[in-house]
Amino acid sequence: QALLYIVVCRLVCALCSTLTLVTAINRVIFLPGTFQNVSVSQNETVQAVVSRISPEVTFITLQFHTQHRNATLSYTRMPGVGLSLTAVDSGLLSALEPSQTTLTLFLSSPDADTVSGTGVILPYSSTDPVPGACNTEFNLDIDPNIYIHYNLYETTIRFAPANLGYERGGTPPACDESTATNTRWRLQYDVYQYFLPENDLSERNLFRGIQAARVSLQVMMLLSTDMTRVVFNSIPGQGVIYSVIVRDPLLNTSASYVPVHTYACSFTSTLDGCYTLGKISTKIFFTIAGLAGLFVCFCGHRFFKCELFCMGFSFAAFFFFVLITRTTDLGYDIRLALSAVVGVVGGVVLVMSWWRFGSVMACVVVVGLMLGFLVASVVLFTPLGDLDIFRRSDLVFWVTFCCFMIIVPLFFVRWPREGNIITCGVVGAYAVVLAVNAYIYTSLSYITLNILKRLLNNNFSAAFTDVPFQTIDYVMITVWVVLGVCGIVLQLYRERSRPFFPPSPYLMWLQERERRKTNVLDPSHHFPSLPNRFMTRVRQLTRRAEPAGEHTPLLL
Repeated sequence: QALLYIVVCRLVCALCSTLTLVTAINRVIFLPGTFQNVSVSQNETVQAVVSRISPEVTFITLQFHTQHRNATLSYTRMPGVGLSLTAVDSGLLSALEPSQTTLTLFLSSPDADTVSGTGVILPYSSTDPVPGACNTEFNLDIDPNIYIHYNLYETTIRFAPANLGYERGGTPPACDESTATNTRWRLQYDVYQYFLPENDLSERNLFRGIQAARVSLQVMMLLSTDMTRVVFNSIPGQGVIYSVIVRDPLLNTSASYVPVHTYACSFTSTLDGCYTLGKISTKIFFTIAGLAGLFVCFCGHRFFKCELFCMGFSFAAFFFFVLITRTTDLGYDIRLALSAVVGVVGGVVLVMSWWRFGSVMACVVVVGLMLGFLVASVVLFTPLGDLDIFRRSDLVFWVTFCCFMIIVPLFFVRWPREGNIITCGVVGAYAVVLAVNAYIYTSLSYITLNILKRLLNNNFSAAFTDVPFQTIDYVMITVWVVLGVCGIVLQLYRERSRPFFPPSPYLMWLQERERRKTNVLDPSHHFPSLPNRFMTRVRQLTRRAEPAGEHTPLLL
């Protein structure tokens, strides 16, 4: 038995050695600038090998990107602190020795899953800047990575400052001894943003987007004196790739940090994950709102009380949602339900104020504020809203917003009927767009959602609010314009020969009552009042019926 135990142990050791050898042989050859798809199995380490490195190359960056699973990129076979990085988008920078012609780095899966991704090797010369070489915040000595964090409102990227390039085996320039033009303080950072196709969570298009990120949209340029931190607007479910290029304006050279991507949602969450975005309560709420908006778009002015109810509902529900979100920690569904209840109260109050007092102008001004709110949101949804003066000062932003919002109702004083019909068409059609957004993502929803985020988040003013404009967005713009124009033209044509606004029912009742009191020739003047008719009917029901027949004596 002892001999058998020894034999089994030796077989196990031999098997482990064989497996180790097999793992060591699993290598991937990277060619500079060429993306290579790599799959890393559980408990497997893949060698990323670069050979025949040119003598002009002084440092090399290896990037590896997966969709949502972490991968570990390491300088050594066994990952360690300061020698490896575990992330969805990871990268390592290796400074080469004078006679070095090959380089080996290691890929592994930190979790019990197979990880598939794409990687690329980027070589740089001694005149190119070194991304992340002046790192004092993150774990790696030289860290070319971009670190990303998102929440419901904003997405933040951070990265370490770069340094000037240097020859193989040379001493890196000092980072903070001087701010002269011969130091790293002359470097500039270009921040880029690339949107993936909307409503697309596929891995294939992500990898294509990472390869195409070099032609993405530049959103800003940072100087070395600026903080290496940029804030963007979060768009849950929309894939976005962020990249940073550090440039040396004196030598006209550049180098790339490791791009990062986010969908601003979780692929592993079973509730509100990337595949289950959009709560049932939200879909129900905006479906009803879309149907009401379609009715208001084409029939709002004719059914004036219904229009007032819808406008009052929207006005009250929106601002109560802001109030309850900022002051309580209630769940989303509860907040939405309470906002709907308060919206109903607001709609009833607006209708009853018109019914009781008959002030059409006061109600039309409230309706005009709704159109003014939407117009101001559209204006600041354009690139105008990303101007530094609006991003750095909440006061300037809200003063500008309120000016746009208040100017619009002023036109209603001169043309109340036309202004009311235009509001019905524009706001009603936009409600239809929001209803569609509950099922299919469209960037037009961020016209008002950006304003809501800014009201709810004190730090949202620093965020870039760029959103993608793709095929679905142009389709929805067309739908919005067609519905709005058709609704406005139809209502203007139908109401051309009718009174501007329907009269107040309460005032009509008062006039009718006064007319009955003073006009004795009117038959209704002799008609009993409602209380008298009610009491007469009660007496008839409670009085005992008298028998029919003659009760007077016969006349002789």
